[in-house]
Amino acid sequence: MPKEKKDSKDKAAKREGMRSAWRFYGYLFRYKKIFLPSLLALFLTAALSLAFPFLMGALIGEGNSNNTGWLAPILDSRHYTVLALFSVLAVQAAVAYWRIRGFVTSGERALADARHDLFRHLVTLPVGYFNEHRAGELSNRISSDLGMIRDMLLTTVPQFVRHTVILIGGLIAIFLLSTKLALFTLGVLPVVILLVAIFGRKIRGLSREAQDELAAANVVIEETVQGISSVKSFANEVFEIERHKKSLDGFVDSTLKAGRARAFFVSFIIFVLFGAIATVAWFGSGMVESGSLTPDAFSTFILYAIFVGASMGSLPDVFGQLSKGIGATQRLRELLDERPERMNVDENEPLIGRIDVKNLGFAYPSRPESTILDGINFEVRPGQRVAFVGSSGAGKSTLFQLMQGFYEADQGEIAYDGRAIMDLPLKGLRQQISIVPQEVLLFGGSILDNIRYGRPGASEDEIRDAARKANAHEFIESFPEGYETTVGPRGVKLSGGQRQRIAIARAILADPRILLLDEATSALDSQSEKLVQEALERLMVGRTTLIIAHRLATVRDCDQIHVLQNGKIVESGTHEGLMNDSELGVYQLLVRTQML
Repeated sequence: MPKEKKDSKDKAAKREGMRSAWRFYGYLFRYKKIFLPSLLALFLTAALSLAFPFLMGALIGEGNSNNTGWLAPILDSRHYTVLALFSVLAVQAAVAYWRIRGFVTSGERALADARHDLFRHLVTLPVGYFNEHRAGELSNRISSDLGMIRDMLLTTVPQFVRHTVILIGGLIAIFLLSTKLALFTLGVLPVVILLVAIFGRKIRGLSREAQDELAAANVVIEETVQGISSVKSFANEVFEIERHKKSLDGFVDSTLKAGRARAFFVSFIIFVLFGAIATVAWFGSGMVESGSLTPDAFSTFILYAIFVGASMGSLPDVFGQLSKGIGATQRLRELLDERPERMNVDENEPLIGRIDVKNLGFAYPSRPESTILDGINFEVRPGQRVAFVGSSGAGKSTLFQLMQGFYEADQGEIAYDGRAIMDLPLKGLRQQISIVPQEVLLFGGSILDNIRYGRPGASEDEIRDAARKANAHEFIESFPEGYETTVGPRGVKLSGGQRQRIAIARAILADPRILLLDEATSALDSQSEKLVQEALERLMVGRTTLIIAHRLATVRDCDQIHVLQNGKIVESGTHEGLMNDSELGVYQLLVRTQML
């Protein structure tokens, strides 16, 4: 990339980062009655800090009885001076206490609001976004990046303000004390400012690189914990340990690079600044000897120069922290700028259960060249049971995802009761569709909570009734804690058949008009399959039901069977009709294969 374009891109990124940071300051202004007084207190404590070198210089100069000029009225008595000094310190300490309390109060509340808004936005994003981003990456953005922004807004920025006030006030003071000596002191400033600009850009890039490496390491941890059963089944503990170590090594390398850059920068600045102060002391002592500067003014000047030097020496590290925070705001802004799912505001109308699919075509956005569904057409009348069969990869599960509005079709349409899915409110549509998948995801709470997920707010009696209909009540009651039994992460404490029956109970409680069964019994033993099949029969009564099945014995009684192959419906009909076809078709081959 040409240097001009790279510089332009960096400047644009910096501007975007600053705008993003200001966007997060909006959360603090929700608590402006606490935040603004704290901000004013910050300026006040910074200003009061400037009184310390002045009064200390006055106290040091009290021994000189020949005080003249504009300092004379203040320097008459060391007793009044030290009293004024302690008074300033007391006021500064009291104000600092309330300032810190105010920043913590407004900051933590603002952070909670930001976390909630980020999560609320996250769950409104389409399913495709989650398929393209790892769970660990997203959770890291909400936790680590937002925490970094909090530190930037409430710690780094106040430090920047404080050091800036002290720097400006200190410069004004030294110019008032001696313009000649002040100009001599500022001889090194252009060099310092140039170094700040150069190193700040370098440190910002290294800091962002380190955060990305840390996020990658956190993703490894999260994926390993989520898939711990698979890790142990394949005895891949060492593999995961090495994978995490590799990611962590990348983070450490990036952090050490940034640390070396900051360390060199700070060390060099310290040498330049305090070397300059030593030079100033040498030059100023000559002015005192010549009589062009009084000893007390020189003492005060040196104290102010130390304050100015300390503030300037702290700014590089502050800039490094600001760069980290700005990088975090950019990542969160990218998340917030993602377009959520369409949110129709129409009132929800109960569905009858009629489904019309016309010329449906689809390819995943991440693989546009690979067509998954091509020209799919079928109709489902209310209350019918329709099955979709075919080999893996034929597009059956993708069809179910489209029917729930997880993706938008590239061509054709899906209509419910004559209304295109694009014209229906997604929330209302999904509330009337329930799916029982092959791999049931249970949340890490109790059995009661997992069943209630089908209809939040349902009573315990309604939950128990749904469990009975799902053939789940008996095994639930066999547990010592009954319905309060925790299922563990992703339901690992329950067997596959138990998880399926809880999922069916959840669907029964939701009372959907349309039911989607995606290989609901394919992974079960014969006894569990019998119990689950009985529960499914009760669930399907009076509902429009679409079934994906590999075990063709479970779809014999369906009103219609569609055979998918390479994203197309190649055969349709009842079980008897397809089996009695004189030509050997795909369905007959599938049936004969399973009979072998």
